[in-house]
Amino acid sequence: MKRLIHFILSLLSCIIVSAQQANENQLPYKMEELSSPQFVTALEKSGGVCVIPLGIIEKHGPHLPLGTDLFEAREVAFIAAQKEYAIVFPPYFAGQIFEARHQPGTIAYSSDLMWKMLEETCRELSRNGVKKIIILNGHGGNNNFLRFFCQSQLSGSRDYVVLLFQPAPDQTTQAKINSLKKTTQDGHAGEEETSMMYVIRPDLVHPEATKTQSGEDQARLKQLPYAFTGIWWYAKFPNHYAGDGSRYSKELGKLLIRSDASQLAELIRYLKSDNSINALQEEFSKRAQNPVLQ
Repeated sequence: MKRLIHFILSLLSCIIVSAQQANENQLPYKMEELSSPQFVTALEKSGGVCVIPLGIIEKHGPHLPLGTDLFEAREVAFIAAQKEYAIVFPPYFAGQIFEARHQPGTIAYSSDLMWKMLEETCRELSRNGVKKIIILNGHGGNNNFLRFFCQSQLSGSRDYVVLLFQPAPDQTTQAKINSLKKTTQDGHAGEEETSMMYVIRPDLVHPEATKTQSGEDQARLKQLPYAFTGIWWYAKFPNHYAGDGSRYSKELGKLLIRSDASQLAELIRYLKSDNSINALQEEFSKRAQNPVLQ
Protein backbone atom coordinates (compact mmCIF):
# COMPACT_ATOMS: atom_id res chain seq x y z
CA MET A 1 0.00 0.00 0.00
CA LYS A 2 2.83 2.38 0.91
CA ARG A 3 4.51 1.63 -2.42
CA LEU A 4 1.27 2.44 -4.25
CA ILE A 5 0.90 5.75 -2.39
CA HIS A 6 4.54 6.60 -3.12
CA PHE A 7 4.02 5.77 -6.79
CA ILE A 8 0.89 7.97 -6.99
CA LEU A 9 2.66 10.88 -5.29
CA SER A 10 5.62 10.54 -7.64
CA LEU A 11 3.28 10.46 -10.63
CA LEU A 12 1.44 13.58 -9.42
CA SER A 13 4.75 15.34 -8.92
CA CYS A 14 5.79 14.54 -12.50
CA ILE A 15 2.44 15.81 -13.80
CA ILE A 16 2.81 19.08 -11.88
CA VAL A 17 6.37 19.61 -13.15
CA SER A 18 5.28 18.84 -16.71
CA ALA A 19 2.41 21.31 -16.41
CA GLN A 20 4.75 23.99 -15.10
CA GLN A 21 7.17 23.39 -17.97
CA ALA A 22 4.30 23.55 -20.45
CA ASN A 23 3.18 26.90 -19.02
CA GLU A 24 6.73 28.24 -19.30
CA ASN A 25 6.92 27.10 -22.93
CA GLN A 26 3.55 28.74 -23.64
CA LEU A 27 4.74 32.24 -22.79
CA PRO A 28 2.10 34.71 -24.04
CA TYR A 29 3.16 36.88 -26.96
CA LYS A 30 0.41 39.43 -26.41
CA MET A 31 1.96 42.15 -24.25
CA GLU A 32 -1.28 42.78 -22.37
CA GLU A 33 -1.36 39.14 -21.24
CA LEU A 34 2.18 39.06 -19.83
CA SER A 35 2.79 39.50 -16.12
CA SER A 36 5.64 41.83 -15.17
CA PRO A 37 8.09 38.95 -14.48
CA GLN A 38 6.95 37.24 -17.68
CA PHE A 39 7.69 40.42 -19.62
CA VAL A 40 11.35 40.13 -18.63
CA THR A 41 11.39 36.56 -19.93
CA ALA A 42 9.59 37.68 -23.09
CA LEU A 43 12.29 40.30 -23.74
CA GLU A 44 14.94 37.61 -23.71
CA LYS A 45 12.93 35.16 -25.81
CA SER A 46 12.04 37.84 -28.38
CA GLY A 47 15.54 39.27 -28.64
CA GLY A 48 14.06 42.65 -27.74
CA VAL A 49 11.73 42.61 -30.76
CA CYS A 50 8.21 44.02 -30.47
CA VAL A 51 5.55 44.30 -33.18
CA ILE A 52 3.06 47.18 -33.09
CA PRO A 53 0.06 46.21 -35.26
CA LEU A 54 -1.36 49.60 -36.15
CA GLY A 55 -4.95 49.82 -37.32
CA ILE A 56 -7.60 52.52 -37.31
CA ILE A 57 -11.22 53.09 -36.35
CA GLU A 58 -13.11 53.88 -39.56
CA LYS A 59 -15.97 52.81 -41.77
CA HIS A 60 -15.29 49.69 -43.81
CA GLY A 61 -18.08 49.70 -46.31
CA PRO A 62 -21.59 48.99 -45.03
CA HIS A 63 -20.77 45.44 -43.96
CA LEU A 64 -17.50 45.27 -41.95
CA PRO A 65 -16.67 46.46 -38.40
CA LEU A 66 -15.01 49.82 -37.71
CA GLY A 67 -11.94 48.03 -36.36
CA THR A 68 -11.34 45.85 -39.43
CA ASP A 69 -7.77 47.10 -39.98
CA LEU A 70 -6.95 46.47 -36.33
CA PHE A 71 -8.36 42.94 -36.39
CA GLU A 72 -6.43 42.08 -39.55
CA ALA A 73 -3.09 43.58 -38.51
CA ARG A 74 -3.20 41.87 -35.12
CA GLU A 75 -4.14 38.50 -36.63
CA VAL A 76 -1.09 38.66 -38.92
CA ALA A 77 1.08 39.58 -35.92
CA PHE A 78 -0.34 36.75 -33.81
CA ILE A 79 0.36 34.09 -36.43
CA ALA A 80 3.86 35.48 -37.04
CA ALA A 81 4.62 35.46 -33.30
CA GLN A 82 3.54 31.83 -33.13
CA LYS A 83 6.04 31.04 -35.88
CA GLU A 84 8.85 33.22 -34.49
CA TYR A 85 8.34 34.57 -30.98
CA ALA A 86 8.04 38.33 -30.57
CA ILE A 87 6.12 40.61 -28.23
CA VAL A 88 2.91 41.94 -29.80
CA PHE A 89 1.81 45.38 -28.58
CA PRO A 90 -1.80 45.89 -27.37
CA PRO A 91 -4.47 47.28 -29.73
CA TYR A 92 -3.21 50.54 -31.28
CA PHE A 93 -5.43 52.74 -33.46
CA ALA A 94 -4.05 56.31 -33.27
CA GLY A 95 -3.33 56.82 -36.96
CA GLN A 96 -4.15 59.01 -39.97
CA ILE A 97 -7.76 58.86 -41.16
CA PHE A 98 -8.78 62.41 -42.08
CA GLU A 99 -10.19 61.17 -45.41
CA ALA A 100 -13.03 59.35 -43.59
CA ARG A 101 -14.15 62.10 -41.21
CA HIS A 102 -17.44 62.36 -43.13
CA GLN A 103 -18.40 58.80 -42.17
CA PRO A 104 -20.05 57.71 -38.88
CA GLY A 105 -17.75 56.04 -36.37
CA THR A 106 -14.44 57.43 -37.66
CA ILE A 107 -11.97 58.47 -34.95
CA ALA A 108 -9.50 60.95 -36.49
CA TYR A 109 -6.83 62.19 -34.09
CA SER A 110 -4.89 65.39 -34.76
CA SER A 111 -1.55 65.12 -36.56
CA ASP A 112 0.57 66.15 -33.59
CA LEU A 113 -1.25 63.77 -31.23
CA MET A 114 -0.89 60.71 -33.48
CA TRP A 115 2.80 61.56 -33.94
CA LYS A 116 3.45 62.03 -30.22
CA MET A 117 1.56 58.87 -29.34
CA LEU A 118 3.71 56.75 -31.62
CA GLU A 119 6.93 58.51 -30.66
CA GLU A 120 6.31 58.11 -26.95
CA THR A 121 5.12 54.52 -27.37
CA CYS A 122 8.44 53.68 -29.02
CA ARG A 123 10.40 55.52 -26.33
CA GLU A 124 8.52 53.74 -23.56
CA LEU A 125 9.11 50.37 -25.18
CA SER A 126 12.81 51.19 -25.40
CA ARG A 127 12.89 52.24 -21.74
CA ASN A 128 11.51 48.79 -20.96
CA GLY A 129 14.19 46.98 -22.94
CA VAL A 130 12.63 46.73 -26.40
CA LYS A 131 15.28 47.90 -28.89
CA LYS A 132 13.81 46.66 -32.16
CA ILE A 133 10.30 47.87 -33.00
CA ILE A 134 8.37 46.66 -36.03
CA ILE A 135 5.35 48.68 -37.11
CA LEU A 136 2.81 46.47 -38.86
CA ASN A 137 0.46 48.77 -40.74
CA GLY A 138 -3.08 47.57 -41.36
CA HIS A 139 -4.45 50.81 -42.83
CA GLY A 140 -3.62 52.31 -46.22
CA GLY A 141 -4.15 55.85 -44.98
CA ASN A 142 -1.16 55.43 -42.67
CA ASN A 143 1.34 54.71 -45.44
CA ASN A 144 2.81 58.19 -45.90
CA PHE A 145 2.63 59.01 -42.19
CA LEU A 146 4.50 55.87 -41.13
CA ARG A 147 7.23 56.14 -43.77
CA PHE A 148 7.90 59.71 -42.67
CA PHE A 149 7.85 58.61 -39.04
CA CYS A 150 10.52 55.99 -39.75
CA GLN A 151 12.62 58.52 -41.67
CA SER A 152 12.35 60.97 -38.76
CA GLN A 153 14.15 58.51 -36.50
CA LEU A 154 17.37 59.93 -37.97
CA SER A 155 16.61 63.39 -36.57
CA GLY A 156 18.36 62.58 -33.30
CA SER A 157 20.15 59.91 -31.32
CA ARG A 158 18.08 56.88 -30.31
CA ASP A 159 19.02 53.62 -28.63
CA TYR A 160 16.33 51.70 -30.53
CA VAL A 161 15.35 51.16 -34.16
CA VAL A 162 11.95 51.41 -35.82
CA LEU A 163 11.05 49.47 -38.96
CA LEU A 164 7.92 49.49 -41.12
CA PHE A 165 7.02 45.98 -42.23
CA GLN A 166 6.61 45.91 -46.01
CA PRO A 167 5.46 42.55 -47.38
CA ALA A 168 6.58 41.78 -50.91
CA PRO A 169 4.54 39.88 -53.50
CA ASP A 170 5.56 36.24 -53.84
CA GLN A 171 4.94 34.93 -57.36
CA THR A 172 3.60 31.55 -56.26
CA THR A 173 1.35 32.97 -53.57
CA GLN A 174 0.20 35.83 -55.78
CA ALA A 175 -0.76 33.35 -58.49
CA LYS A 176 -2.93 31.49 -55.96
CA ILE A 177 -4.50 34.76 -54.80
CA ASN A 178 -5.27 35.77 -58.37
CA SER A 179 -6.84 32.41 -59.09
CA LEU A 180 -9.16 32.78 -56.09
CA LYS A 181 -10.19 36.38 -56.64
CA LYS A 182 -13.48 37.05 -58.39
CA THR A 183 -13.26 40.86 -58.61
CA THR A 184 -10.90 43.23 -60.42
CA GLN A 185 -11.39 46.40 -58.36
CA ASP A 186 -10.50 45.97 -54.72
CA GLY A 187 -9.13 48.60 -52.39
CA HIS A 188 -11.14 49.02 -49.20
CA ALA A 189 -13.67 46.65 -47.60
CA GLY A 190 -13.71 44.71 -50.86
CA GLU A 191 -13.12 41.06 -51.60
CA GLU A 192 -9.76 40.72 -49.81
CA GLU A 193 -10.60 42.49 -46.55
CA THR A 194 -14.01 40.86 -46.33
CA SER A 195 -12.40 37.45 -46.87
CA MET A 196 -9.87 38.13 -44.10
CA MET A 197 -12.54 39.25 -41.65
CA TYR A 198 -14.62 36.19 -42.56
CA VAL A 199 -11.69 34.12 -41.25
CA ILE A 200 -10.92 36.26 -38.19
CA ARG A 201 -14.40 37.26 -36.98
CA PRO A 202 -17.17 35.94 -39.24
CA ASP A 203 -19.75 37.07 -36.68
CA LEU A 204 -18.85 40.69 -37.50
CA VAL A 205 -19.31 40.33 -41.27
CA HIS A 206 -22.71 41.40 -42.63
CA PRO A 207 -22.85 40.06 -46.20
CA GLU A 208 -26.47 41.15 -46.63
CA ALA A 209 -25.30 44.78 -46.51
CA THR A 210 -22.55 44.56 -49.15
CA LYS A 211 -24.81 45.72 -51.99
CA THR A 212 -26.55 48.53 -50.09
CA GLN A 213 -23.84 51.01 -51.11
CA SER A 214 -21.62 51.36 -54.18
CA GLY A 215 -17.92 50.56 -54.06
CA GLU A 216 -17.35 51.74 -57.62
CA ASP A 217 -14.72 54.35 -58.50
CA GLN A 218 -16.58 57.63 -59.13
CA ALA A 219 -13.51 59.17 -60.87
CA ARG A 220 -14.66 62.71 -60.11
CA LEU A 221 -11.16 64.19 -60.60
CA LYS A 222 -10.05 62.11 -63.56
CA GLN A 223 -9.34 65.28 -65.59
CA LEU A 224 -6.92 66.70 -62.97
CA PRO A 225 -3.43 66.88 -64.56
CA TYR A 226 -0.08 66.40 -62.78
CA ALA A 227 -1.12 66.95 -59.17
CA PHE A 228 -1.86 65.27 -55.87
CA THR A 229 -4.67 66.49 -53.63
CA GLY A 230 -5.84 65.28 -50.23
CA ILE A 231 -9.38 64.96 -51.50
CA TRP A 232 -8.38 62.30 -54.06
CA TRP A 233 -9.86 59.37 -52.13
CA TYR A 234 -13.19 61.09 -51.52
CA ALA A 235 -13.33 62.01 -55.20
CA LYS A 236 -13.04 58.34 -56.12
CA PHE A 237 -14.83 56.53 -53.28
CA PRO A 238 -17.20 58.87 -51.37
CA ASN A 239 -18.84 55.88 -49.62
CA HIS A 240 -15.44 54.90 -48.18
CA TYR A 241 -15.91 51.56 -49.88
CA ALA A 242 -13.79 50.35 -52.80
CA GLY A 243 -14.65 47.05 -54.42
CA ASP A 244 -17.31 44.40 -53.86
CA GLY A 245 -17.39 42.71 -50.47
CA SER A 246 -20.03 40.18 -51.52
CA ARG A 247 -17.47 37.99 -53.33
CA TYR A 248 -15.44 36.94 -50.28
CA SER A 249 -14.06 33.46 -49.56
CA LYS A 250 -12.52 31.82 -46.51
CA GLU A 251 -9.75 30.25 -48.59
CA LEU A 252 -8.66 33.64 -49.91
CA GLY A 253 -8.73 35.18 -46.43
CA LYS A 254 -6.53 32.45 -44.96
CA LEU A 255 -4.04 32.75 -47.81
CA LEU A 256 -3.72 36.53 -47.44
CA ILE A 257 -3.21 36.35 -43.68
CA ARG A 258 -0.70 33.49 -43.78
CA SER A 259 1.31 35.08 -46.58
CA ASP A 260 1.93 38.29 -44.65
CA ALA A 261 2.47 36.39 -41.39
CA SER A 262 5.18 34.22 -42.93
CA GLN A 263 7.09 37.26 -44.20
CA LEU A 264 6.70 39.04 -40.86
CA ALA A 265 8.05 35.97 -39.05
CA GLU A 266 11.06 36.04 -41.37
CA LEU A 267 11.70 39.70 -40.50
CA ILE A 268 11.41 38.95 -36.77
CA ARG A 269 13.86 36.06 -37.14
CA TYR A 270 16.35 38.32 -38.92
CA LEU A 271 16.17 41.07 -36.30
CA LYS A 272 16.63 38.60 -33.44
CA SER A 273 19.98 37.48 -34.85
CA ASP A 274 21.28 40.62 -36.57
CA ASN A 275 22.15 44.04 -35.14
CA SER A 276 23.22 45.74 -38.37
CA ILE A 277 20.48 48.37 -38.27
CA ASN A 278 21.25 49.31 -34.67
CA ALA A 279 24.97 49.57 -35.45
CA LEU A 280 24.42 51.65 -38.58
CA GLN A 281 22.02 54.00 -36.80
CA GLU A 282 24.54 54.51 -33.97
CA GLU A 283 27.33 55.16 -36.48
CA PHE A 284 25.15 57.66 -38.34
CA SER A 285 24.17 59.46 -35.14
CA LYS A 286 27.81 59.95 -34.10
CA ARG A 287 28.78 61.27 -37.53
CA ALA A 288 25.74 63.55 -37.67
CA GLN A 289 26.78 65.27 -34.44
CA ASN A 290 30.08 66.41 -36.01
CA PRO A 291 29.72 66.11 -39.78
CA VAL A 292 32.73 68.37 -40.50
CA LEU A 293 35.18 66.75 -38.06
CA GLN A 294 35.59 63.42 -39.88
